Parts: sequence; structure tokens; C-alpha cells
Amino acid sequence: MTTTVEEFLATYPPHVQEIALRARALVREVMPDALEMIDVPAKLIGYGTENSYKGTICVIMPYSNHVNLGFAHGTSLPDPKRLLEGTGKRARHVKLKAVEDVEWPALRVLLKAGLAEHQGQH
Repeated sequence: MTTTVEEFLATYPPHVQEIALRARALVREVMPDALEMIDVPAKLIGYGTENSYKGTICVIMPYSNHVNLGFAHGTSLPDPKRLLEGTGKRARHVKLKAVEDVEWPALRVLLKAGLAEHQGQH
């Protein structure tokens, strides 16, 4: 059974859906060729070059009050605005609490850097 992004997001509050959809639009704008993978059990939408963790560039993870935009290799990305959070070995995320947060210029820079970093590995 295939789930659409809208179906996946339907159980989240409207403001979280709005943030997630705006983040999705930004990811699709920066990475138009990326595969979009909805992982219902993991509660995320992944973007990458193949349907695997290794091929993942970034993910959108909705929560009850915010959305995390996660980067699979966030520890290797330049982050002069210090948007990235987390303590994982490689992954980092940016917490988006409002639709306006998606408009941060530094977020677009991180997405472009994530794509370039991924392309450099493949």
C-alpha cells in the first residue's frame, strides 16, 4: 500500500503539516532529482539517491509541535549559523518550529551542502 505525503502527515496538527510541506517544497527545489521515500514506521520522509539509508541525504521528521529536517551526514556540513543540533555519530537536524523557519537562508545552504557532500561520496 502506497502512502502519499498528505496521508502520512494527516495525523499531525495543521501547523506541523504546513511546516513539513514547506520544508518538502524547499528540499524538492534544491534537490529536484532526489527520490522521495515515505517511511511510515520510522515516521519520516527521506530524500536521496537510492531507497536506502546509505543513499539518504536528508529527512523530514514531523513531531507534535515542530518538524526536524535531518541530515544523514550533518557532522560533515559547514554550519556557520549553528542551526544543526544533535549528538549522533554522523546525523544532525535543524528544528523548525514555524513555517517562517523554513525560509532561513542558512537552511538552503545546508541542503545544498548536504547534496554536494553526498555527490562527493558517490
